[in-house]
Amino acid sequence: MRKLTHDEISTRRFTLKELEKQERLPIYLLLDNIRSLYNVGSMFRTADGARISKMFLCGYTPYPPRREIEKTALGATATVPWEYHKDPMAPLHQLRKEHVDICVLEHTDMSVPYWSTERLRFPLCLIIGNEIVGVSKEIISFADRAIDIPMFGMKQSLNASVALGIALFEMVRRCSSRQS
Repeated sequence: MRKLTHDEISTRRFTLKELEKQERLPIYLLLDNIRSLYNVGSMFRTADGARISKMFLCGYTPYPPRREIEKTALGATATVPWEYHKDPMAPLHQLRKEHVDICVLEHTDMSVPYWSTERLRFPLCLIIGNEIVGVSKEIISFADRAIDIPMFGMKQSLNASVALGIALFEMVRRCSSRQS
């Protein structure tokens, strides 16, 4: 076994033109009042890796173009379809009309661990909330389901972009296994 070079890895990746022709997974992301520009950039990069359908940046979540977002996004703001909405309920109502399942990543009285999500329905919108207060109560009451990441130490949560990566790639795994 040997580590692949950057050039070897690059030959396995799409060009921007090729990416535009690729089918995207039926997964949407909604960022609810994320405050850190670096978290937003990291979430763009993760969303690119998952080839999601679209990302909605809502509330006071910062949006491109911003140097701080680009620092961690590494160009993913150009490869992930995205929209900004002041009111997160506007895109959520539209997604609901399109029969998209609404799922919050949040500790609620009804949440289940992210790995026990056999009932996930795609297309699906995963919602990530503010780094301090989480997903808004209004969005939680609108959601179809809630998942969480069980914590086994003293802390009650992970960094928002880390949590997104964990939950999103579990969804990618589930969605990909249904398509194959």
